[in-house]
Amino acid sequence: MIYWQLFLAFFRVGILGYGGGPSSIPLVEKEVVKQYKWMDDEEFGNTLALANSLPGPIATKLAGYIGYRVGGWLGMISALIATIIPTVVLLIILFYFVDALSDQPWLSGMTTAVIPVVGVMLAVMTIDFIKKSRNGLKGWQIIALLAASVLLIELLHIHPAFLILALLLFALVKPEKRKEEEGA
Repeated sequence: MIYWQLFLAFFRVGILGYGGGPSSIPLVEKEVVKQYKWMDDEEFGNTLALANSLPGPIATKLAGYIGYRVGGWLGMISALIATIIPTVVLLIILFYFVDALSDQPWLSGMTTAVIPVVGVMLAVMTIDFIKKSRNGLKGWQIIALLAASVLLIELLHIHPAFLILALLLFALVKPEKRKEEEGA
């Protein structure tokens, strides 16, 4: 039964995740955290941070890890197949129609209209992660990290994986100090 649930959860993500990997993250969170409760918000946030620091498509990395965690090797295969099949099938169908209907203005309007929806989904996810960061950070620390992230990623063109890796390493080095502060 768990393999079927993994398949359905990631199939829904694969079929509805229009706009690529980042737009599918809120869908994965809805399935994994809210629907099936395989992870809590904090675990999902940690998984997402680690998955973002690795190369490759985010949806398949999340499916592979969560599938393995929930159902072992068969769970991983089930979740990965469910994630990949909709994309492959829809890609073949879509390119056939795009090629056949490329001169139609409504096709361009349709694809353009989806962009704001994906933007809203990403904004909602960002707000949720900022709220979740209040558990371990002070307000000024959150603002400083947001500002530093924008500066490093957008203005200095530092790859996000390097920023995530640096923060993970910082968190590994500094746990003693946090324990001392909590004990005081």
